[in-house]
Amino acid sequence: MKVELFPFQQRALLNLRRQVAEAMGGYYRTHTPQVVSFTAPTGAGKTIVMASLIEDIFFGDENFAEQPEAIFVWLSDSPQLNEQSKLKFDVKADRIQLGQCVTVSEDSFDKESFEDGHIYFLNTQKLSVSSNLTKHSDGRMYTIWETIANTVDTKSDHLYFIIDEAHRGMQGQAASKATTIMQKFIKGSEEDKIPPMPVVIGMSATMQRFNKLVENTSSTVYKVVVTPDEVRASGLLKDRIIITYPEGKAANNDMAILQAAADDWKDKWGHWAQYCQEQHYAYVNPILILQVQNGSGNKISDTDLDECLRKIEERIGITFQEGQIVHSFGQTQSSIMINGLEVRYAEPSRIADDKNIRIVLFKENLSTGWDCPRAETMMSFRHANDATYIAQLLGRMVRTPMQMHIQVDETLNDVHLFLPYFNEDAVKKVVEELQNSEGGEIPTDIYGEPTTGKKFDTLTVKKPAKKKGTSSASVVDPDSPEIYLSGMEPEVANKNTEGQNRGSADSHQEKSNEISSENDKVAPSTSQQNKNQSENYASVSTNLTEHMVREGESEKKENQMDESDDLFDREAIMKFINDAGLLSYDVRSYQISDYLKSLLKLAHLLTLSGLCREAIKNVHEDISKMIHAHVLDLEEKSQYDKLVLKVKQFKLATQIFDAFGESVDNYLIHDMFTTTDTDLERQFRAAEAKLGNDGIGHVYAKMYGDINDPAGYKIDVILFVADTECMNQLHDYARQRFHALNDQYRRYIATVPEKIRKQYNRIVSDGDKVSKHNFRLPETIQIPHDDGGTSYRDHLFVDNQTGIAMLKLNGWESGVIAEEEKREDFVCWIRNPSRAAWALCIPYEEDGDMKTAYPDFIIIRTDPISGYVVDILEPHNPDFKDNLGKAKGFAEYARQNPGIGRIQLIRMGKDAAGNKRFKRLDMAKSAVRDKVLKAATIEELDHLFDAEGSFIK
Repeated sequence: MKVELFPFQQRALLNLRRQVAEAMGGYYRTHTPQVVSFTAPTGAGKTIVMASLIEDIFFGDENFAEQPEAIFVWLSDSPQLNEQSKLKFDVKADRIQLGQCVTVSEDSFDKESFEDGHIYFLNTQKLSVSSNLTKHSDGRMYTIWETIANTVDTKSDHLYFIIDEAHRGMQGQAASKATTIMQKFIKGSEEDKIPPMPVVIGMSATMQRFNKLVENTSSTVYKVVVTPDEVRASGLLKDRIIITYPEGKAANNDMAILQAAADDWKDKWGHWAQYCQEQHYAYVNPILILQVQNGSGNKISDTDLDECLRKIEERIGITFQEGQIVHSFGQTQSSIMINGLEVRYAEPSRIADDKNIRIVLFKENLSTGWDCPRAETMMSFRHANDATYIAQLLGRMVRTPMQMHIQVDETLNDVHLFLPYFNEDAVKKVVEELQNSEGGEIPTDIYGEPTTGKKFDTLTVKKPAKKKGTSSASVVDPDSPEIYLSGMEPEVANKNTEGQNRGSADSHQEKSNEISSENDKVAPSTSQQNKNQSENYASVSTNLTEHMVREGESEKKENQMDESDDLFDREAIMKFINDAGLLSYDVRSYQISDYLKSLLKLAHLLTLSGLCREAIKNVHEDISKMIHAHVLDLEEKSQYDKLVLKVKQFKLATQIFDAFGESVDNYLIHDMFTTTDTDLERQFRAAEAKLGNDGIGHVYAKMYGDINDPAGYKIDVILFVADTECMNQLHDYARQRFHALNDQYRRYIATVPEKIRKQYNRIVSDGDKVSKHNFRLPETIQIPHDDGGTSYRDHLFVDNQTGIAMLKLNGWESGVIAEEEKREDFVCWIRNPSRAAWALCIPYEEDGDMKTAYPDFIIIRTDPISGYVVDILEPHNPDFKDNLGKAKGFAEYARQNPGIGRIQLIRMGKDAAGNKRFKRLDMAKSAVRDKVLKAATIEELDHLFDAEGSFIK
């Protein structure tokens, strides 16, 4: 595959490969139909996993021999789904040739049986009684049913039937009909004269859905399940879906809500433009999705499309160009005119890859056969009775554009939906429909947000942008989202601010400048929009004067903040923490890969990043030396020639499995025969696979190969891999070298681009169940909005307009912060949110299992030597069961982080005067730490608090 699978996908692939081999072997032995159920929630990448499985079956892996003659039939209930799946094969599967993927066409497909080595895409709509595929004609010798039956009859030992039940956009009779057709392949059909398929692999978002397909059958069923938690932890999906709706009986003004959606979209453009520019990524180009009403009479839509486009252009201050707005209306594939702009039709499955597209108009055609991670904002003119369509669409919008969680800016991990014709009850129905249609538990948090309120506050360490007061004719700011929205690169825009607008260039540009200039007065800035969002949403008719007043008040607040917000340099503190190399941990319930694979990936990353250019070369040479040492040892013991003979006679005591999961010799000793070059190459490929498929055999050949014995190096590698003790030594070496490289270069990872850091973190997490990482703060975070919160100016992250963070703390938490604020060396503090992607995590053991602790507070104080020092504080009730485990975890963390200032477990106690105060046990003190690590009971920990605990001075 051209893409690296995520850990949960790798685990699913490994399980799938084993289960499919077992299923095919079971059918081969008993001729009983077999079913493999692959269940994974929305966003899990089921198609990518299945494509990887097909590649492994075609080309073999370390456990199973290749099966190049395998035939795959891929059945879904939608031509769009087939097209999307086929497109993913073409783009992502590098070992599958274009000609191997065949769409079964009613017009041209006519074969006695399916050809070996191909993947056939078929959908239920082509299998109806009215379809040409199911009938004989002058131009058709075989019906599709005859093709399938003939293939089962003659090629059942390498036929795999895949049912893609993952996206069910159909409802009512259409869904029932599709299910009936799918069941024919599982149960067989006397009417169509086809037997049950030998091996069926079912892909579904919910186990119950696929179980309904296989109920009342005699098939043996194997199950592979991906949980929502696994997908959530991967970063493949956006963290939140926020649904904004009018509150109560508020007046419905869809165009006012559309303006709010345009503000949100423009805001996303600004954040993505800054992030991609700073991280040196290609621009994401987020898309605004508009779901419009069906048309009546001759109208294409009852929604005023012209007015929609005008409002959006006025709101964001640009004029769109041809190709930037497309439609996906099912009733026509022709271009339509909207507000003087030609809007072309776009095939849903190809929208995501067209980076020129800014806005997509649709009715119902995007509910299936479509995935668009760039869809960041959606506005629907549909009414509450259309909840099903909206729910299906949201399931297509939750994937992240960069296939990773964005740590630098948390606002880029959301998708926002605006529903002007829904109330709170209708929004709940959307959520219910989304859960039902996507498998019961979608791995993304969903929030309803009334237009008069906010669910989340955006906090940052960055200073507010200064108003430049420049006219629209001035040189364009390269960070301005309008540049990227208009489709122009910054340098082009600076050379020619006139652009290429539709209509008369001069008059329309002049008009655009007027709109843009007026919009500078009217529209709140990106960050100000967040502050005044509830005002904007609730306003049915936006008044220019009101906006100007609000803008003036905002400027006054900014000026006041500029004068008083000199408490500390937030960005400098963030940089200090990120450069400090503090440890944070990732705790997994399972280890996804062996140390050899993890070592090879880490060595490649260190080489490519420039941190250690010789890393992969050194690892390859070390393993080659191990192979050579084994060969020399065999020669010294006079065993080498005997084992070479066994290799050449194909009697070496190593098991190479076939596609059915059986050993190639069925574990029997064959009569002696001389292996062919093909047999030797097959053994060598199997050995290379066990060495990680990283070309180690060829490195060994360069170092120790004999030109007089061209195949000798292959035999050496085969002998090494066949020896269990050698492989154990190799894996011991891999484990030790992996940890050594991680410890040596972990600190330096802080200096590389985020993309490299993400790869590094994933590799390290795959290697160990409990893995070390560098703790890094993002620049922008989102926190739940607390109406009853307290205003804090000394929190590191604040609203960049007000300079305040509104946070709701409980009694103990607020008391601890109040004590810290009184210290002379206190600078600021951070609330460490539980389970946030960026949060500092400390592992601890409880009842034999590894758990995760997220200390409540990170405190930053001044230090005369380093400038700053970081403390970790955890107010914790002594009645909780986890006290001893957390104390030990904190003590071990302090041992591994000698640069930490304080790491304290805090309880309520009484001082000498009998006053209630917070008593602190500081694990940064070596004497305390050692005693905590030796404590065996909670009573011993309580005694330590009495003897070693202290009150802040």
